[in-house]
Amino acid sequence: MANMIQGAKDRISEILTAAYNKAVEKGELPAGAALSGSVEIPKDTANGDYAANHAMTGAKALHMAPRKIAEALVANMELEGSWFSSVEVAGPGFINFRLAESWYSDVLRNIAAEGADYGRVDVGHGQRLMVEFVSANPTGPMHMGNARGGVLGDALASVLDRAGYQVWREFYVNDAGNQIEKFASSIDARYQQLILGEDQVEFPEDGYHGDDIRDLAKAFYDAYGEKYMQEDVKTRHEAMARFGLDRNIPKMQSDLRRYGIEYDQWFFESELHESGYVAQSVQLLTDRGYTYEKDGALWLKTSQIITEHMLKNGKKQADIDKLELKDDVLRRANGFYTYFAADIAYHRNKFEKRGFDRVINVWGADHHGHVARLKGAMDAIGLDGDKLDIVLMQLVKLTRNGEIVRMSKRTGKAISLTDLLDEIPVDAARYFFNSRPESPVEFDLELAVRQDSENPVYYVQYAHARICSMLTALAQDGHTVPAAEAVDFSLLAAPEELDLIKQLAALPEEIRLAARDYDPSRINRYVTELAARFHRFYTACRIKGAPEGVLEARLFLADTVRRVIALSLDIIGVSAPNKM
Repeated sequence: MANMIQGAKDRISEILTAAYNKAVEKGELPAGAALSGSVEIPKDTANGDYAANHAMTGAKALHMAPRKIAEALVANMELEGSWFSSVEVAGPGFINFRLAESWYSDVLRNIAAEGADYGRVDVGHGQRLMVEFVSANPTGPMHMGNARGGVLGDALASVLDRAGYQVWREFYVNDAGNQIEKFASSIDARYQQLILGEDQVEFPEDGYHGDDIRDLAKAFYDAYGEKYMQEDVKTRHEAMARFGLDRNIPKMQSDLRRYGIEYDQWFFESELHESGYVAQSVQLLTDRGYTYEKDGALWLKTSQIITEHMLKNGKKQADIDKLELKDDVLRRANGFYTYFAADIAYHRNKFEKRGFDRVINVWGADHHGHVARLKGAMDAIGLDGDKLDIVLMQLVKLTRNGEIVRMSKRTGKAISLTDLLDEIPVDAARYFFNSRPESPVEFDLELAVRQDSENPVYYVQYAHARICSMLTALAQDGHTVPAAEAVDFSLLAAPEELDLIKQLAALPEEIRLAARDYDPSRINRYVTELAARFHRFYTACRIKGAPEGVLEARLFLADTVRRVIALSLDIIGVSAPNKM
């Protein structure tokens, strides 16, 4: 699995080391220094394709001016047989390298050889990694935050898979606790209102007021009539909660499937309670001295736990003191465990019982305050909280014609994931939501359905379709895509061709960086730029009617772009249509 960009950087470091050793042998540079530095791609390629700063970082150890060191290194370099055609010293001591034709040829050959595996890198070394995302309460429709979290989690999981991790996608179903009791009591109130009249039954002030609750109550009444009016509250609520969950959870699953998201597991919170795992986890914290009783409830020493965790990670006590930390209830006076207790047990289950090496949760920014609590709780329970990573995503703002949109045109209610996918294509939703997690998203509903270059997903898909159409037309004229070994890649020398090949080469590096930073939006930016460079190449470099060897080389290049666009879009869960 070749990363040709990293490969070029590594070769430069090797060339510089060999040049230094040669210069030392000739007495031109002092011995004994470990020559090291960084190799970067300059923003302005007029300065070369790669720039090394080794002469500047070595100046102190060598007791020489950086430019003198650079000149000595260049004078002792051997570039023959390498990926570089020339090298020069610039400014205070930068050493600039220019790529040779062999590098561009090897990029195209490697992509052809790797096929569907192109872009894979092995930074994960097979570590088992869980990505938990969406995990919306099953008490109502999924909202725009869930819509964004779904794409970010799914795309991140794909990126991590291609970066060499064993990835597990999971949805945590909160089917226990206070919110389920509130769910059941809301259905119950609407159910009784259907039978006795709305004026006769008071709706709970903290209940769920959505029309979906009315629909569930009506469906429950249609199924059972007035039968449950005779039952006690506990029996009635258990039946109504089960009835509602049995309808809502499959609906969530089908909506997410429509959205292109499949999970390896839907993990139910109720299982943690029923198996005694929550009680056992809380007891473990008690045994380790991290709980105390007050007012009949069992409390977690959260402030102590967070302080210990932050000190472990180099934070100063003075900064921690400013946070005004508070302790948390784990078990209420009524004997019921809190959501936080279940969350601790769930994450203990991920690490201890199922053995994941690292766990990533995709959460809304409003959960920011919960991050340190949960990481600290992992430390307190005897696990490593630093193996839990939280990706916090910012809010979504829907707009149409510059105006903020809160209601669905179809239903007249707050826009749910279902409403969104009824209005715009899944591809557009996935592409737009897969943006930088730390940045708020302004989702322009009008732009998402436009069929022009202003719509980025259309722009990229059009590039793919354009290549498909071109290949079909050329095949009718007898020109099919040749095998790599039959192509003379040295004929690809125009600036637009070389820029396009450089962008093709960048995918493995983009996947590495996207995995490192937990930022799958890098793939959006990568493939958008690849489409832009293809359009420039297509305008500047004639294929049909070009001399035979040039035609074959350009045809091969265009087909390579087609395959890499399709592969990149597949990573983020977007289709690559052959026609538009």
